[in-house]
Amino acid sequence: MNIKEKLDLLGIKEITTRRQMKNGTIILELPILKYGSKIQVGSFQSGYVRRMNGGYTPYQLNKCEGVDHYYKAYEWTGEEQKWTGKYNKFVGKRRILIPNEVDRLEYLISFCLKNYYINQANEIENGNFITKWKHEYEMKNGSMDRVRELQDEIRRNNDLINVQRARIEELEKEIDKINDYNYDKIESLNQEIRDKGALDNLSVIVNNERYKII
Repeated sequence: MNIKEKLDLLGIKEITTRRQMKNGTIILELPILKYGSKIQVGSFQSGYVRRMNGGYTPYQLNKCEGVDHYYKAYEWTGEEQKWTGKYNKFVGKRRILIPNEVDRLEYLISFCLKNYYINQANEIENGNFITKWKHEYEMKNGSMDRVRELQDEIRRNNDLINVQRARIEELEKEIDKINDYNYDKIESLNQEIRDKGALDNLSVIVNNERYKII
């Protein structure tokens, strides 16, 4: 299968502009949405392959290889640094360039197939990305979006319940105040009744006769 057949099979479109074509650049667009736009990758005459969107700047997709760097080792002697005659080794990385255009396109197709089509198998055409763990969760528990809706509804209900509980506590306090006031009022009235009853029963005895005091 040649490159064009592979691109057609994967639904990848070439969107290279004339200016890019003159510079030896080829831009491909995948039928996969990421961060609100379809993934784009590019092949450059310089030997680099890059992801064109999804970040502030295009970033390289070339493989890396280790490269050794050596720096002179210095030590302080008094108030100045002096080379010890030795070197410190630092192992860095550099991108492996792909000088051939066909090889770059083959590499891009393989990279996209592995990282975007297989690892994100459900992120095709309509852009609805469902990761493996989310798919397994929804298969067991139902739609995750519906679960979130129910969780939001539960939180709203809990907030409403808390508000109602606070209002009930306020009403209970008001009722207690009213009850305390009524109790004091009733006690005061009862005391008045008792005092009046005592006055009504007042009497004196004169010449062995009882007279009621009016």
